[in-house]
Amino acid sequence: MLLQMPTGGMDIANILMIVGMVAVFYFFLLRPQQQQRKKQKAFLESLTREMKIVTTGGVHGKIIDVSENTVTVEIDKGVRIKLDKTAIAYESGVVAETKK
Repeated sequence: MLLQMPTGGMDIANILMIVGMVAVFYFFLLRPQQQQRKKQKAFLESLTREMKIVTTGGVHGKIIDVSENTVTVEIDKGVRIKLDKTAIAYESGVVAETKK
């Protein structure tokens, strides 16, 4: 009678398994995304004139003007477009480091 499993509640093994799954979820999914967002935010705040960039749509250009939320990018001689800062994916020439 003493060797029977309890019929109600969770035992310590089940609790540890749930805690372990939450930890794996956090360290393999949530934390890397948070770090990537922080890195992208720092990059967008560091944008300066004359930087060569690539947009999320794949357009290559050079930053001509930077304001609080937008940038003006020259994509060809005399062709300028105004973009939201969040439309900039990465700095041109730094692709290998960003894609890792």
